[in-house]
Amino acid sequence: MKKERMRAADAPVQRNRPSTGYIYLVKNPSSNETSICAWDSVLYPGTSVVAPTRYGLDLGIIVSSADRLGGAYTPGCDQCRGACLHGECADKEEEASEEQAPAVDEEIELLYQSEPDEDPCDSCAGCNPQPEPQQVTLSGDIIWIDRLATPSDLNRYQELVEKEDEAMRICREKIAHHKLDMKLVTAHFLLGEPKIIFFFTADVRVDFRELAKDLVSVFRIRIELRQIGVRDESRVLGGLAVCGRDFCCHSVTDKLNPVSIKMAKEQNLSLNSMKISGPCGRLLCCLSYEFDFYVEEKRHYPPEGSKLKVGFDLMKVIEVNILSKKISLSGSEGRMLSIPQSAVFYNEETSRWEITKEYADEFLSN
Repeated sequence: MKKERMRAADAPVQRNRPSTGYIYLVKNPSSNETSICAWDSVLYPGTSVVAPTRYGLDLGIIVSSADRLGGAYTPGCDQCRGACLHGECADKEEEASEEQAPAVDEEIELLYQSEPDEDPCDSCAGCNPQPEPQQVTLSGDIIWIDRLATPSDLNRYQELVEKEDEAMRICREKIAHHKLDMKLVTAHFLLGEPKIIFFFTADVRVDFRELAKDLVSVFRIRIELRQIGVRDESRVLGGLAVCGRDFCCHSVTDKLNPVSIKMAKEQNLSLNSMKISGPCGRLLCCLSYEFDFYVEEKRHYPPEGSKLKVGFDLMKVIEVNILSKKISLSGSEGRMLSIPQSAVFYNEETSRWEITKEYADEFLSN
């Protein structure tokens, strides 16, 4: 009985969670991974919380309410950004006549009058739409936020961040001492648990047992060494991509979806690996963003290499440009022709692409 009471005392306290609540998208600032967590009250984007992650209890930031994620798409609404109200006023100012200019100036002045030291886009309903979270029915396996972050939690988090550089220096010295073929990426102290995680990359499997023992003797807390790939390294560290913006894997999403060279071919992009690869050395993640759009749109065009009868000439489709909605054709004697997408249609009876009668009559008349 005594042992059973001791086990019961050591076991974590099970909280009676309600069957309904609010779900949120929570981002871990250290690993830039996101998870869906529940809480029993309304929270807004930017709120700091302490929530479970795949590595342990750590600081998280509320990104948005998750009750609308995966819902049906509403035309004209991307659930993230809207039209900037101040940009709209600026457009009105440019287009207004001299008689209407004073009224526009008064409207713009009112927008800036309330908070002169604040960027108006920070509180703009178009730039930062914040729909009220909706209460939903929760399943039993939902992850719950442990607690809201207090000022002492945030101060301690800053102290731990300052200690991470020293931890990396010590770890690099130990790696060099043991002559291990591994590259240390970053180190992170968990906020809710006495544990430090070291992320590293390596071309082969590394036996780091002796390294872990040395690190435990130095830090006197739990040590976790995690091997990650080069794409994960970019996701964790971040940086600027060729487009001039932050890495998508670091700022937009933490889901590293597979990218193939077929996606570049489908979008008529250069197959030069230097032009379609990111700083991580892998194909650009953004190649997958528009791939489905290109596949869907190309169903309305004849495939490249097919033949079209234009007038009395049989011409070959050499290029399909879905952005300009143009089809380039080549005929006999080097003749070139560019026709709009509206000039072709798929004939179900003959199972082939043909020129519309209206365009054929116009073409023959010219």
